[in-house]
Amino acid sequence: MDSLVIQGGMKLRGSIAVNGAKNAALPIMAAALLSDEPSLIRGVPDLQDVRSQIALLTGLGAAVLRQKDGALEIRVRDQSQSHAPYDLVRKMRAGICVLGPLLARRGRARVSMPGGCAIGDRPVDLHLRGLAALGARIRLANGDIVATAKRLRGAEIFLGGNFGSTVLGTANVMCAATLARGQTVIEGAACEPETVDLANYLNAMGARITGQGTPRLIIEGVRELHGCEYRVIPDRIEAGTFLVAAAISRGELRLQNVRLDHLVAVIDKLRQIGVRVEKCNGGVHVAAPQRLQPGTITTQPYPGFPTDLQAQFMALLALAHGNSIITEKIFPDRFLHVAELARLGARVHREGATVMVEGQPKLIAAPVMASDLRASAALVLAGLAAQGVTVVHRVYHIDRGYERIEKRLNQAGARIQRVDQAETE
Repeated sequence: MDSLVIQGGMKLRGSIAVNGAKNAALPIMAAALLSDEPSLIRGVPDLQDVRSQIALLTGLGAAVLRQKDGALEIRVRDQSQSHAPYDLVRKMRAGICVLGPLLARRGRARVSMPGGCAIGDRPVDLHLRGLAALGARIRLANGDIVATAKRLRGAEIFLGGNFGSTVLGTANVMCAATLARGQTVIEGAACEPETVDLANYLNAMGARITGQGTPRLIIEGVRELHGCEYRVIPDRIEAGTFLVAAAISRGELRLQNVRLDHLVAVIDKLRQIGVRVEKCNGGVHVAAPQRLQPGTITTQPYPGFPTDLQAQFMALLALAHGNSIITEKIFPDRFLHVAELARLGARVHREGATVMVEGQPKLIAAPVMASDLRASAALVLAGLAAQGVTVVHRVYHIDRGYERIEKRLNQAGARIQRVDQAETE
């Protein structure tokens, strides 16, 4: 098991290219099961979650080839398999995304209840309710979701939940509806850019989807879909993480391959706390201020502030001059990083779904333990700013969502070494 050893106090300077979006690539890869023809998907990052998804698709009869230029070619060879087992699905939440495509294309699906990060309960009841509205028969057996249907039929479906729309639920129902008979209307659909990207990919396959990017999706069912070539959007969460990296290290970076329209709330918050962010040559330039101002952050569904950047901003605001308040409205229990940031000297106090951050002039290095993907990123960012050498243990979490993060940060001036955890104990 690897750890990252981080020498704090190094200012980042240089350029980093943002990779394709993990949270767009995984549902798109699953949607390739809707056709026997090959899809060529470009911009898919080389991540542990992607490798897990490849293993899952392979077990479901798809041949997946990573080409020399990094593109993934996915072609279904065998339609007979419809079981996505626990050993594969438990490794990542997005494994549930094969449910809709399998049901629509093969008429049956047996998918283990999903796993992923330990950030609180994320039930799949909205997924199942939406698929049942399309005519699927659903039951639970030995921890698996079992769904069957001869052919799905269009319906009006509401997918809003207690904490906003369901992103993966929207993906599952939308995929299933592309091959359903008649028209499907999804109200309360997720508006995230990754959901829009999936809809655009499906349309490139021959689907008839309108309304993507709004809470109301209209899908006209078609008889079949075909293969296509498609490029995944840039990863807005990775971009946001690197924006914070520049600010927390008191440095400056130029990020390439960035969609600023996907980061409006993030950039607005950075500017409020004093960080300079400017558009430049198809990318963005970010520079740290002399003095970080405190801020108030509330996570919300897109286009609000993303929950996947809450931990990273908490690390940044730990160094602001004044008190900040962070409220988590998507996953109220997503605060496992609070105790680890406190080990680095951050003054963070949790009350329910809110954390008060009392800004300090410095953080002090310490060994810390990563608990989930985005918490891992926050600890790496805090380590960049801390005085001394910080060791972040269990960084397999970060490998799920950031491709060789230490190498890319080192190219911009960081000093991070990946070691076997046994060497640091």
